[in-house]
Amino acid sequence: MASFLLRRRISSSLGVSRTLHAGNMEPIWQHVELRIAALVTISCATRKYSSCAGTTKFDFTDLTRPHTWYPNARRKHRKVFLHMGPTNSGKTYHALKQLESSSSGIYCGPLRLLAWEVAKRLNKAKVPCDLITGQEREEVDGAEHKAVTVEMADVTSDYHCAVIDEIQMLGCRTRGFSFTRALLGISADELHLCGDAAAVPLIQEILKVTGDEIEVHYYERLSPLVPSKVPLVSFSHIQTGDCIVTFSRREIYRLKKKIENEEKHLCSVVYGSLPPETRTRQATMFNDASSDFDVLVASDAIGMGLNLNISRIIFSTMKKFDGIEMRDLTISEIKQIADGLLNLPVGRAGRYGSKFPVGEVTCIDAEDLPLLHSSLKSPSPTLERAGLFPTFELMFMYSRVHQTNDLHQILEHFLDNAKLSENYFIADCEETLLLLLLMNCRSGCMISTFSASVQLTWVMRFHLRVSHNLHKIMQTKA
Repeated sequence: MASFLLRRRISSSLGVSRTLHAGNMEPIWQHVELRIAALVTISCATRKYSSCAGTTKFDFTDLTRPHTWYPNARRKHRKVFLHMGPTNSGKTYHALKQLESSSSGIYCGPLRLLAWEVAKRLNKAKVPCDLITGQEREEVDGAEHKAVTVEMADVTSDYHCAVIDEIQMLGCRTRGFSFTRALLGISADELHLCGDAAAVPLIQEILKVTGDEIEVHYYERLSPLVPSKVPLVSFSHIQTGDCIVTFSRREIYRLKKKIENEEKHLCSVVYGSLPPETRTRQATMFNDASSDFDVLVASDAIGMGLNLNISRIIFSTMKKFDGIEMRDLTISEIKQIADGLLNLPVGRAGRYGSKFPVGEVTCIDAEDLPLLHSSLKSPSPTLERAGLFPTFELMFMYSRVHQTNDLHQILEHFLDNAKLSENYFIADCEETLLLLLLMNCRSGCMISTFSASVQLTWVMRFHLRVSHNLHKIMQTKA
């Protein structure tokens, strides 16, 4: 990966090696960076091998049998355990107990925070565990276990046990392909999948051709969740233990200021781009009964990875900008937020206890209550297709046939001609194509072997630094 050019590794006195890095990488950019870095390698290798391209007809755009891309996993007779149910049901706890007791294993989660929490849990239990994300790599001496963000999952190694958390995200238009890759590619004796029951039929259909043995376990919510019939209406009605959920960092700080201006409460804040250590400190202040910080303002990412004593969830809005348009929250998103935040007696990573036995959920505006109530009563829509992205080997062979080093042209032409089965869709590649186009604009259509990695690094770091500075500006103005 090109960003490793900007990293250096040091060793601590505790036997843990850490990677220093510049900037902060969000999950959405992990898969972009992985894709483009691989395509750079493909383009460079094309020059070396283009003269020996064969004449045998082979359709490299045929993606109808993706299970064959992972021979290591196909050589195993995997036992696949599906742990399905609401977020607050203990399903991930049971999967992680199996991981902890295994001789070797890997945990794959959607967030750096979750990987960080699992690594911390295993190391505390005297099970050495490495932490590998798009931002850092922390290696522990003698570790046979790894906790990783799903984009960093290793499909070349063998494990006794593997856990994939939030497996329903294989239906995500941008990151779904990483979950599909982990599902089909991880070579483990036992594969534990945790997530929403809406994913069960699709997973069963996908695994029909793998020869895996499948066992499904369903879990129920461990504490009651009560949707309120009354909206909050005014911030003067905020109470101790409340958590207001919103969907941008700027809005988080605006609401924090508005609540604190009432001079009744102080607010902790938690959102996705905060470092795990900082998020944990903010959560600790909120949970501490002796602390003045008795209200939480948070993004929807907070439902993953924290033990929180929340009495009531309050949706500031039921709309969210998804990168393309402002839209209503989906049933799955509403349930994920409500279930994931309230009262976690046995939750993700084995958390215990809450001082509020019953959880309540409401909205600020009365007009949002019908959508909240109907969503909590409805089952999540069954997933119909999983995200897919071609392996780097397929892309390499495709680039050889077309005799070009233009990365943008290679990917765009491949996607236009890709053939899929009804169980899959091609992941959204807009960010990747845009960055490849920027690379072409800076260097001309053909990219030299040496300059490709350097230019990729420049483009990625420039974009991430601009995004980081814009967040700082918005926070200052809020």
